[in-house]
Amino acid sequence: MLNMRDDCSRLFTGSKTYERELLLSDFDFLPAAFLAHGRPLQLYVDYHRLFFTQDPAALTQLGWALRFYDISLRYAPTPQAKGKGEREHQFWQGRLPPYFASEQITEIAVANRHIDALRAHHNTSEVHRELGQTPHRAWAQARKENRSALRPAPRCPWWDFVWSVRTTLKIGTDGRVPIGTQRLRLEKPPGTKVVLCLHPDGHHSVLAAPPDPQQKPLRLFTDRPK
Repeated sequence: MLNMRDDCSRLFTGSKTYERELLLSDFDFLPAAFLAHGRPLQLYVDYHRLFFTQDPAALTQLGWALRFYDISLRYAPTPQAKGKGEREHQFWQGRLPPYFASEQITEIAVANRHIDALRAHHNTSEVHRELGQTPHRAWAQARKENRSALRPAPRCPWWDFVWSVRTTLKIGTDGRVPIGTQRLRLEKPPGTKVVLCLHPDGHHSVLAAPPDPQQKPLRLFTDRPK
């Protein structure tokens, strides 16, 4: 389960379950939360391999995607600090298993619809004992008092491609590149490098060049259903 919560208001900006914790899961989860609630300045995370690399000069693909939209990472330096994130999971761990059992929910897609409703109820109706008000009220008050640094999600032509798993490919001597079990012919000379994007919903795109804020994307192929 992936969770994201505003540390000031305790408002859950995203909560969703996935079959496995993969990069594609984060690429599905994060942009949806940013579109719904705004783009933060910083995410507070642990040292999971999706966020952290041993080379301080390098970024993971997820870290690169966040930096593309001017979002930095702050790593929890101690077990106590990491516990802030763990408490979010404990919150749901105490609620969801008995709820799913009572409602006989066994499918992830069905579970996520219920989680959306439970998250909305928590945000708008449950008074936080430390704040003395609901998370939604605290969130709204912070925005009204200009204590929010959230920014709108940008209208960016690269958005769908930045939130995808990208692989650089070289067009073969036959003029084709591999996509899954097939080889696709592209109208580019053999040896040309292209970028294969795997999107969270499972479809593919091929770009002439990687995301660059100074350029517009040139998509050479997509198998996205119309």
